[in-house]
Amino acid sequence: MSTVAVSEAPTLQSNEPAQRVTPRLVSLDAYRGFVMLLMVSEVMQVPAVANHFPGSAAWGIIGQQFDHTKWAGCSLWDLIQPSFMFIVGVSLPFSLASRRAKGQTFGWLLFHAMVRSLVLVGLGIFLYSTTQARTNFIFTNVLAQIGLAYPFLFLIAWTRPRMQAIAAAAILVAYWGAFVLYPWPHGPSAGFAAHWAKNANLAWAFDRWFLNLFPRSAPWLASPGGYATLNFVPSLATMIFGLLAGELLRGGLRPIQKLGVLLAAGGIGLGLGWALGHFGICPAVKRIWTPSWAIYSTGWTLLLLLLFHAAIDLAGLKRWAFPLVVVGMNPLAIYCMANLLEGFLRENLDRHLGPHTFNVFGDYAPLVKGGLILVMLWMVCWWMYRRRAFLRI
Repeated sequence: MSTVAVSEAPTLQSNEPAQRVTPRLVSLDAYRGFVMLLMVSEVMQVPAVANHFPGSAAWGIIGQQFDHTKWAGCSLWDLIQPSFMFIVGVSLPFSLASRRAKGQTFGWLLFHAMVRSLVLVGLGIFLYSTTQARTNFIFTNVLAQIGLAYPFLFLIAWTRPRMQAIAAAAILVAYWGAFVLYPWPHGPSAGFAAHWAKNANLAWAFDRWFLNLFPRSAPWLASPGGYATLNFVPSLATMIFGLLAGELLRGGLRPIQKLGVLLAAGGIGLGLGWALGHFGICPAVKRIWTPSWAIYSTGWTLLLLLLFHAAIDLAGLKRWAFPLVVVGMNPLAIYCMANLLEGFLRENLDRHLGPHTFNVFGDYAPLVKGGLILVMLWMVCWWMYRRRAFLRI
Protein backbone atom coordinates (compact mmCIF):
# COMPACT_ATOMS: atom_id res chain seq x y z
CA MET A 1 0.00 0.00 0.00
CA SER A 2 1.31 3.43 -0.86
CA THR A 3 2.12 6.02 1.76
CA VAL A 4 -0.65 8.28 0.51
CA ALA A 5 -3.23 5.51 0.82
CA VAL A 6 -2.15 4.77 4.37
CA SER A 7 -2.38 8.40 5.40
CA GLU A 8 -5.86 8.77 3.94
CA ALA A 9 -7.34 5.72 5.63
CA PRO A 10 -7.84 4.85 9.30
CA THR A 11 -5.69 2.02 10.57
CA LEU A 12 -7.28 -1.33 11.23
CA GLN A 13 -4.90 -1.85 14.10
CA SER A 14 -2.47 0.98 14.78
CA ASN A 15 0.21 -1.36 16.11
CA GLU A 16 0.02 -3.71 13.12
CA PRO A 17 1.52 -3.22 9.65
CA ALA A 18 -1.15 -2.71 7.00
CA GLN A 19 0.71 -5.08 4.65
CA ARG A 20 0.50 -8.10 6.95
CA VAL A 21 -1.78 -10.79 5.54
CA THR A 22 -2.64 -13.90 7.55
CA PRO A 23 -3.05 -17.12 5.54
CA ARG A 24 -6.64 -18.22 4.92
CA LEU A 25 -8.03 -20.29 7.78
CA VAL A 26 -9.23 -23.67 6.54
CA SER A 27 -11.12 -24.06 9.82
CA LEU A 28 -13.24 -21.01 9.05
CA ASP A 29 -14.20 -22.41 5.64
CA ALA A 30 -15.03 -25.74 7.26
CA TYR A 31 -17.12 -24.10 9.99
CA ARG A 32 -18.97 -22.06 7.38
CA GLY A 33 -19.54 -25.18 5.28
CA PHE A 34 -20.88 -27.04 8.31
CA VAL A 35 -23.36 -24.23 8.95
CA MET A 36 -24.48 -24.08 5.32
CA LEU A 37 -24.99 -27.85 5.09
CA LEU A 38 -26.95 -27.73 8.31
CA MET A 39 -29.11 -24.96 6.82
CA VAL A 40 -29.67 -26.83 3.55
CA SER A 41 -30.49 -30.04 5.45
CA GLU A 42 -34.01 -28.62 5.64
CA VAL A 43 -34.61 -30.52 2.37
CA MET A 44 -34.38 -33.76 4.35
CA GLN A 45 -37.46 -32.86 6.41
CA VAL A 46 -35.98 -34.36 9.58
CA PRO A 47 -38.72 -33.09 11.98
CA ALA A 48 -41.43 -34.58 9.73
CA VAL A 49 -39.62 -37.92 9.71
CA ALA A 50 -39.24 -37.79 13.49
CA ASN A 51 -43.01 -37.36 13.82
CA HIS A 52 -43.43 -40.86 12.38
CA PHE A 53 -41.78 -42.25 15.52
CA PRO A 54 -43.66 -40.65 18.43
CA GLY A 55 -42.52 -43.32 20.87
CA SER A 56 -38.81 -42.92 20.13
CA ALA A 57 -36.85 -40.72 22.52
CA ALA A 58 -33.91 -40.58 20.09
CA TRP A 59 -36.05 -39.40 17.18
CA GLY A 60 -37.74 -36.92 19.50
CA ILE A 61 -34.38 -35.33 20.30
CA ILE A 62 -33.25 -35.39 16.66
CA GLY A 63 -36.49 -33.83 15.43
CA GLN A 64 -36.26 -31.11 18.08
CA GLN A 65 -32.66 -30.26 17.20
CA PHE A 66 -33.41 -29.98 13.47
CA ASP A 67 -36.23 -27.52 13.99
CA HIS A 68 -36.46 -24.00 15.37
CA THR A 69 -37.54 -23.47 18.96
CA LYS A 70 -41.06 -22.06 19.12
CA TRP A 71 -39.97 -19.07 21.21
CA ALA A 72 -37.55 -19.00 24.15
CA GLY A 73 -34.83 -21.62 24.16
CA CYS A 74 -32.23 -23.03 21.81
CA SER A 75 -31.83 -25.93 19.39
CA LEU A 76 -29.04 -26.89 17.01
CA TRP A 77 -30.96 -25.35 14.13
CA ASP A 78 -31.32 -22.08 16.05
CA LEU A 79 -27.53 -21.76 15.95
CA ILE A 80 -27.37 -21.62 12.14
CA GLN A 81 -28.00 -17.91 11.69
CA PRO A 82 -25.90 -16.79 14.70
CA SER A 83 -23.03 -18.90 13.39
CA PHE A 84 -23.32 -17.44 9.89
CA MET A 85 -23.39 -13.86 11.18
CA PHE A 86 -20.60 -14.57 13.67
CA ILE A 87 -18.45 -15.97 10.84
CA VAL A 88 -19.01 -12.78 8.82
CA GLY A 89 -17.42 -10.91 11.70
CA VAL A 90 -14.55 -13.41 12.05
CA SER A 91 -13.78 -13.15 8.33
CA LEU A 92 -13.74 -9.36 8.15
CA PRO A 93 -10.26 -8.69 9.66
CA PHE A 94 -8.74 -11.22 7.22
CA SER A 95 -10.61 -9.68 4.28
CA LEU A 96 -9.65 -6.11 5.17
CA ALA A 97 -6.00 -7.05 5.67
CA SER A 98 -5.92 -8.75 2.27
CA ARG A 99 -7.56 -5.82 0.49
CA ARG A 100 -5.37 -3.24 2.19
CA ALA A 101 -2.28 -5.22 1.23
CA LYS A 102 -3.44 -4.84 -2.38
CA GLY A 103 -3.47 -1.07 -1.96
CA GLN A 104 -7.20 -0.48 -1.62
CA THR A 105 -8.03 2.75 0.21
CA PHE A 106 -10.54 3.27 2.99
CA GLY A 107 -12.85 5.11 0.59
CA TRP A 108 -12.88 2.23 -1.88
CA LEU A 109 -13.39 -0.33 0.89
CA LEU A 110 -16.30 1.69 2.27
CA PHE A 111 -17.86 1.88 -1.20
CA HIS A 112 -17.48 -1.89 -1.57
CA ALA A 113 -19.08 -2.43 1.85
CA MET A 114 -22.09 -0.29 0.90
CA VAL A 115 -22.53 -2.07 -2.44
CA ARG A 116 -22.24 -5.44 -0.73
CA SER A 117 -24.87 -4.37 1.78
CA LEU A 118 -27.34 -3.32 -0.93
CA VAL A 119 -26.79 -6.50 -2.94
CA LEU A 120 -27.30 -8.73 0.10
CA VAL A 121 -30.52 -6.96 1.07
CA GLY A 122 -31.78 -7.07 -2.51
CA LEU A 123 -30.89 -10.74 -2.91
CA GLY A 124 -32.60 -11.56 0.37
CA ILE A 125 -35.80 -9.88 -0.80
CA PHE A 126 -35.56 -11.59 -4.20
CA LEU A 127 -35.19 -15.06 -2.70
CA TYR A 128 -38.00 -14.41 -0.22
CA SER A 129 -40.27 -13.40 -3.09
CA THR A 130 -39.72 -16.37 -5.43
CA THR A 131 -42.93 -18.10 -4.29
CA GLN A 132 -44.97 -14.88 -4.07
CA ALA A 133 -47.19 -13.17 -6.66
CA ARG A 134 -45.27 -9.92 -6.23
CA THR A 135 -42.16 -8.57 -4.51
CA ASN A 136 -42.37 -9.35 -0.81
CA PHE A 137 -40.44 -6.71 1.09
CA ILE A 138 -39.34 -8.72 4.12
CA PHE A 139 -35.95 -8.19 5.76
CA THR A 140 -35.73 -11.04 8.26
CA ASN A 141 -33.78 -13.69 6.32
CA VAL A 142 -30.08 -14.05 6.98
CA LEU A 143 -28.87 -12.30 3.81
CA ALA A 144 -30.99 -9.20 4.41
CA GLN A 145 -30.01 -9.10 8.07
CA ILE A 146 -26.31 -9.26 7.22
CA GLY A 147 -26.80 -6.59 4.58
CA LEU A 148 -28.49 -4.21 7.01
CA ALA A 149 -25.80 -4.63 9.66
CA TYR A 150 -22.72 -4.89 7.45
CA PRO A 151 -21.95 -1.17 6.91
CA PHE A 152 -21.93 -0.61 10.67
CA LEU A 153 -19.73 -3.67 11.21
CA PHE A 154 -17.31 -2.39 8.57
CA LEU A 155 -16.94 0.99 10.30
CA ILE A 156 -16.57 -0.60 13.74
CA ALA A 157 -13.81 -2.84 12.35
CA TRP A 158 -11.56 0.22 12.07
CA THR A 159 -11.65 0.86 15.81
CA ARG A 160 -9.62 -0.82 18.52
CA PRO A 161 -10.85 -4.07 20.12
CA ARG A 162 -11.69 -2.22 23.34
CA MET A 163 -14.04 0.11 21.45
CA GLN A 164 -15.51 -2.83 19.55
CA ALA A 165 -16.36 -4.60 22.79
CA ILE A 166 -17.87 -1.41 24.22
CA ALA A 167 -19.94 -0.96 21.04
CA ALA A 168 -21.32 -4.50 21.27
CA ALA A 169 -22.21 -4.08 24.94
CA ALA A 170 -23.80 -0.67 24.33
CA ILE A 171 -25.93 -2.07 21.49
CA LEU A 172 -27.25 -4.91 23.64
CA VAL A 173 -27.93 -2.77 26.71
CA ALA A 174 -29.65 -0.05 24.67
CA TYR A 175 -31.75 -2.61 22.79
CA TRP A 176 -32.78 -4.28 26.05
CA GLY A 177 -33.73 -0.89 27.49
CA ALA A 178 -35.79 0.04 24.42
CA PHE A 179 -37.88 -3.13 24.78
CA VAL A 180 -38.33 -2.53 28.49
CA LEU A 181 -39.55 1.02 27.90
CA TYR A 182 -42.10 -0.15 25.34
CA PRO A 183 -45.50 -0.59 27.09
CA TRP A 184 -46.44 -4.02 28.35
CA PRO A 185 -48.87 -5.58 25.88
CA HIS A 186 -51.09 -7.10 28.59
CA GLY A 187 -50.41 -4.87 31.58
CA PRO A 188 -47.86 -5.31 34.40
CA SER A 189 -49.62 -8.46 35.64
CA ALA A 190 -48.41 -10.29 32.52
CA GLY A 191 -44.90 -10.35 33.93
CA PHE A 192 -41.62 -8.75 32.93
CA ALA A 193 -41.03 -11.22 30.06
CA ALA A 194 -44.11 -9.79 28.32
CA HIS A 195 -41.88 -7.02 27.02
CA TRP A 196 -40.62 -9.64 24.58
CA ALA A 197 -43.99 -11.27 23.82
CA LYS A 198 -44.51 -12.60 20.30
CA ASN A 199 -45.93 -9.96 17.93
CA ALA A 200 -46.56 -7.59 20.81
CA ASN A 201 -43.18 -5.96 21.34
CA LEU A 202 -41.15 -2.98 20.18
CA ALA A 203 -39.74 -4.68 17.08
CA TRP A 204 -43.22 -5.82 16.01
CA ALA A 205 -44.54 -2.28 16.43
CA PHE A 206 -41.70 -0.98 14.26
CA ASP A 207 -42.55 -3.46 11.51
CA ARG A 208 -46.23 -2.50 11.66
CA TRP A 209 -45.06 0.92 10.52
CA PHE A 210 -41.97 0.16 8.44
CA LEU A 211 -43.11 -2.81 6.36
CA ASN A 212 -46.35 -1.08 5.41
CA LEU A 213 -44.33 1.68 3.73
CA PHE A 214 -43.73 -0.79 0.89
CA PRO A 215 -46.34 -1.81 -1.72
CA ARG A 216 -48.33 -4.83 -0.55
CA SER A 217 -51.44 -6.68 -1.61
CA ALA A 218 -52.66 -6.45 2.00
CA PRO A 219 -51.43 -4.54 5.08
CA TRP A 220 -48.70 -6.28 7.03
CA LEU A 221 -50.00 -7.16 10.49
CA ALA A 222 -47.60 -9.67 12.03
CA SER A 223 -45.00 -12.32 11.25
CA PRO A 224 -46.30 -15.87 11.80
CA GLY A 225 -43.01 -16.76 13.44
CA GLY A 226 -42.59 -13.46 15.26
CA TYR A 227 -39.44 -12.47 13.34
CA ALA A 228 -38.57 -8.77 13.12
CA THR A 229 -36.58 -6.44 10.88
CA LEU A 230 -34.88 -4.82 13.86
CA ASN A 231 -33.17 -8.12 14.63
CA PHE A 232 -30.22 -6.76 12.67
CA VAL A 233 -29.46 -4.33 15.52
CA PRO A 234 -28.65 -6.90 18.25
CA SER A 235 -27.28 -9.32 15.64
CA LEU A 236 -24.74 -6.60 14.84
CA ALA A 237 -23.38 -7.34 18.33
CA THR A 238 -23.09 -11.01 17.32
CA MET A 239 -21.06 -9.92 14.29
CA ILE A 240 -18.87 -7.68 16.45
CA PHE A 241 -18.14 -10.62 18.75
CA GLY A 242 -17.06 -12.49 15.62
CA LEU A 243 -14.91 -9.51 14.65
CA LEU A 244 -13.14 -9.70 18.01
CA ALA A 245 -12.62 -13.45 17.55
CA GLY A 246 -11.17 -12.88 14.09
CA GLU A 247 -8.72 -10.32 15.40
CA LEU A 248 -7.76 -12.73 18.16
CA LEU A 249 -6.94 -15.42 15.58
CA ARG A 250 -4.88 -12.92 13.56
CA GLY A 251 -3.08 -11.68 16.65
CA GLY A 252 0.27 -12.60 18.09
CA LEU A 253 -0.79 -14.80 21.00
CA ARG A 254 0.45 -18.36 21.11
CA PRO A 255 -2.03 -20.96 19.77
CA ILE A 256 -2.74 -22.38 23.22
CA GLN A 257 -3.48 -18.87 24.50
CA LYS A 258 -5.93 -18.25 21.68
CA LEU A 259 -7.73 -21.49 22.48
CA GLY A 260 -7.85 -20.49 26.12
CA VAL A 261 -9.42 -17.12 25.31
CA LEU A 262 -12.00 -18.73 23.00
CA LEU A 263 -12.85 -21.32 25.66
CA ALA A 264 -13.18 -18.76 28.44
CA ALA A 265 -15.22 -16.35 26.32
CA GLY A 266 -17.47 -19.15 25.12
CA GLY A 267 -18.11 -20.31 28.66
CA ILE A 268 -18.84 -16.77 29.84
CA GLY A 269 -21.25 -16.27 26.94
CA LEU A 270 -23.17 -19.45 27.72
CA GLY A 271 -23.28 -18.73 31.43
CA LEU A 272 -24.25 -15.06 31.17
CA GLY A 273 -26.84 -15.64 28.45
CA TRP A 274 -28.43 -18.46 30.44
CA ALA A 275 -28.44 -16.42 33.66
CA LEU A 276 -30.15 -13.44 32.02
CA GLY A 277 -32.98 -15.71 30.92
CA HIS A 278 -33.13 -17.85 34.06
CA PHE A 279 -33.41 -14.88 36.42
CA GLY A 280 -36.06 -13.16 34.30
CA ILE A 281 -33.93 -10.23 33.13
CA CYS A 282 -34.29 -11.05 29.43
CA PRO A 283 -35.56 -14.27 27.78
CA ALA A 284 -33.30 -15.90 25.19
CA VAL A 285 -35.43 -15.70 22.03
CA LYS A 286 -33.77 -16.23 18.68
CA ARG A 287 -36.78 -15.06 16.64
CA ILE A 288 -36.42 -11.49 17.93
CA TRP A 289 -32.70 -11.79 18.77
CA THR A 290 -32.96 -10.68 22.35
CA PRO A 291 -29.71 -9.48 23.98
CA SER A 292 -29.55 -12.62 26.12
CA TRP A 293 -29.89 -14.71 22.95
CA ALA A 294 -27.07 -12.74 21.28
CA ILE A 295 -24.80 -13.49 24.25
CA TYR A 296 -25.86 -17.12 24.72
CA SER A 297 -25.62 -18.04 21.03
CA THR A 298 -22.23 -16.34 20.79
CA GLY A 299 -21.04 -18.67 23.53
CA TRP A 300 -21.86 -21.62 21.28
CA THR A 301 -20.33 -20.06 18.17
CA LEU A 302 -17.09 -19.37 20.03
CA LEU A 303 -16.87 -22.99 21.17
CA LEU A 304 -17.61 -24.26 17.67
CA LEU A 305 -14.91 -21.99 16.26
CA LEU A 306 -12.53 -23.31 18.91
CA LEU A 307 -13.22 -26.93 17.92
CA PHE A 308 -12.75 -26.32 14.19
CA HIS A 309 -9.64 -24.18 14.72
CA ALA A 310 -8.02 -26.66 17.10
CA ALA A 311 -8.72 -29.72 14.96
CA ILE A 312 -7.93 -28.27 11.54
CA ASP A 313 -5.51 -25.36 11.84
CA LEU A 314 -3.55 -26.51 14.89
CA ALA A 315 -3.77 -30.31 14.83
CA GLY A 316 -3.59 -30.39 11.02
CA LEU A 317 -6.56 -32.74 10.61
CA LYS A 318 -7.77 -31.31 7.31
CA ARG A 319 -8.78 -34.24 5.12
CA TRP A 320 -12.02 -34.99 6.93
CA ALA A 321 -13.10 -31.36 6.51
CA PHE A 322 -12.81 -31.31 2.71
CA PRO A 323 -16.56 -31.82 2.08
CA LEU A 324 -17.26 -28.91 4.42
CA VAL A 325 -14.61 -26.67 2.85
CA VAL A 326 -16.08 -27.24 -0.62
CA VAL A 327 -19.36 -25.73 0.59
CA GLY A 328 -17.78 -23.21 2.94
CA MET A 329 -15.91 -21.52 0.11
CA ASN A 330 -19.14 -21.07 -1.85
CA PRO A 331 -21.78 -20.28 0.80
CA LEU A 332 -23.71 -17.82 -1.33
CA ALA A 333 -23.89 -20.30 -4.21
CA ILE A 334 -25.37 -23.15 -2.17
CA TYR A 335 -27.72 -20.76 -0.36
CA CYS A 336 -29.16 -19.53 -3.66
CA MET A 337 -29.30 -23.03 -5.13
CA ALA A 338 -31.13 -24.38 -2.11
CA ASN A 339 -33.73 -21.62 -2.41
CA LEU A 340 -34.12 -21.76 -6.19
CA LEU A 341 -33.48 -25.38 -7.20
CA GLU A 342 -35.05 -27.57 -4.50
CA GLY A 343 -38.44 -27.74 -6.23
CA PHE A 344 -36.80 -28.26 -9.62
CA LEU A 345 -34.69 -31.16 -8.30
CA ARG A 346 -37.63 -32.80 -6.55
CA GLU A 347 -39.76 -32.65 -9.68
CA ASN A 348 -37.01 -34.10 -11.85
CA LEU A 349 -36.27 -36.92 -9.42
CA ASP A 350 -39.95 -37.89 -9.62
CA ARG A 351 -39.98 -37.45 -13.39
CA HIS A 352 -36.92 -39.59 -14.11
CA LEU A 353 -37.02 -42.12 -11.25
CA GLY A 354 -40.76 -42.30 -10.84
CA PRO A 355 -43.03 -40.56 -8.30
CA HIS A 356 -43.21 -43.62 -6.04
CA THR A 357 -39.59 -44.76 -6.19
CA PHE A 358 -38.71 -43.51 -2.72
CA ASN A 359 -41.74 -45.17 -1.13
CA VAL A 360 -39.60 -48.27 -0.72
CA PHE A 361 -37.91 -46.46 2.17
CA GLY A 362 -41.21 -46.11 4.01
CA ASP A 363 -41.17 -43.48 6.76
CA TYR A 364 -37.59 -42.58 5.84
CA ALA A 365 -38.51 -41.60 2.26
CA PRO A 366 -38.32 -37.81 2.83
CA LEU A 367 -34.95 -38.27 4.53
CA VAL A 368 -33.49 -40.28 1.65
CA LYS A 369 -34.93 -38.08 -1.09
CA GLY A 370 -33.80 -34.92 0.66
CA GLY A 371 -30.38 -36.45 1.28
CA LEU A 372 -30.03 -37.14 -2.44
CA ILE A 373 -30.92 -33.52 -3.23
CA LEU A 374 -28.33 -32.37 -0.69
CA VAL A 375 -25.68 -34.54 -2.36
CA MET A 376 -26.59 -33.08 -5.76
CA LEU A 377 -26.21 -29.54 -4.45
CA TRP A 378 -22.86 -30.47 -2.89
CA MET A 379 -21.68 -31.90 -6.20
CA VAL A 380 -22.39 -28.58 -7.91
CA CYS A 381 -20.30 -26.86 -5.23
CA TRP A 382 -17.56 -29.44 -5.78
CA TRP A 383 -17.65 -28.79 -9.54
CA MET A 384 -17.35 -25.06 -8.89
CA TYR A 385 -14.56 -25.63 -6.36
CA ARG A 386 -12.48 -27.65 -8.85
CA ARG A 387 -12.82 -24.83 -11.39
CA ARG A 388 -12.07 -22.16 -8.78
CA ALA A 389 -15.46 -20.60 -9.46
CA PHE A 390 -16.68 -18.83 -6.33
CA LEU A 391 -19.81 -16.70 -6.11
CA ARG A 392 -18.83 -13.61 -4.12
CA ILE A 393 -20.06 -10.08 -3.60
